[in-house]
Amino acid sequence: MLPSQHDLFEIPPGVCYLDGAAYSLSPRPVRAAGEHGVLTKSQPWNHPEARADALAERARAAAARLIGATPDNVAILGSVSQGIATAARCLPLPTGQRILRMEHEFPSQSLIWDRLAAERGLLLEIVPRPVNGDWTSALLAAITRPGAPPIAVAALTPLHWSDGALVSLDRLMPVLREAGAAVVVDATQAVGVIPLDVAVLQPDFVAFPTYKWLLGPYGLAFLYAAPHRQNGLPLDENSTNRPGGIPAPGARRYDKGERNDPILLPMALAGMELVLGWGVEAVAGHLRHLTDRLAQHAASLGLDVLRPDRRAPHILGIRIPGGMPPGLLAALAAGGIYCSDRLGVLRVSPHLWCREEDPDRFREGIGRALARS
Repeated sequence: MLPSQHDLFEIPPGVCYLDGAAYSLSPRPVRAAGEHGVLTKSQPWNHPEARADALAERARAAAARLIGATPDNVAILGSVSQGIATAARCLPLPTGQRILRMEHEFPSQSLIWDRLAAERGLLLEIVPRPVNGDWTSALLAAITRPGAPPIAVAALTPLHWSDGALVSLDRLMPVLREAGAAVVVDATQAVGVIPLDVAVLQPDFVAFPTYKWLLGPYGLAFLYAAPHRQNGLPLDENSTNRPGGIPAPGARRYDKGERNDPILLPMALAGMELVLGWGVEAVAGHLRHLTDRLAQHAASLGLDVLRPDRRAPHILGIRIPGGMPPGLLAALAAGGIYCSDRLGVLRVSPHLWCREEDPDRFREGIGRALARS
């Protein structure tokens, strides 16, 4: 099993950080890349390479490798919301057809579809959260419901951000392709841990950032656009996506302005190269080991978690009977343990910075906090 990479991170002994799904830590190589990037702005005449296209292309290639794409099919953007907005701008949305999404979806994958459904006369179908956590069966039932209008676009994700409940794109995509639906995937909480192969899945668009499971900076994201979706309009038109006034080839036509960022790009590249060096499946295996132990501890305290085959390897949603006690997160933080409350679920999300003893420390900390509450 891939060992802990704790020494790559700057974590004081008293901190047990289990909130990677909210905001990952920067490993030392990522921090060093950013610091070097900042310095290039102090004396730019000494660093002409910092503004060249080569760094952007290396980052694009690394992002492509993570999802089984080619660099020509990947655009560089500033956020996942920009990626989803680009997809929405490029897709036909016929009146009377359905836009399908999951309940309590993250704003970047819900707000724009909800607005477009209302503006263009589409039927918005929001699939409720299944009590048993089986999103795949719930979505399949909605997709194939007899007599339902055709699906214009399915806005999906490989797992629900709030509790790590898995969504099997492997099972859903063939059915959606057969139905002629476009598919836009927000892979924010997946890329870097859950293997995703666009050559096999054949989605229309996939967007993901660098600041979560790729250990990179805030403010940078990538968008995969299938070859037949590369003739649309970008969100803005600039010298990188319209060189000489002509749209750039492939997905580069969607690149953001000020793309060649000398700070964010090297940080993102450093983080992605670490993940690629470890291997996505190896990262998943290590994090599954940690979340399985966390789940066992939660169950020993009478708390509810999804069964193993329905939860992601890196995000554990813990449901507390009677709801989240007031002050629980603050009590945990006072003991140096950091998690999140998402939709009333205690979301625990470790990464390779965790020590082997961190699950046990979590169990002791939450046990004390619940006893006091």
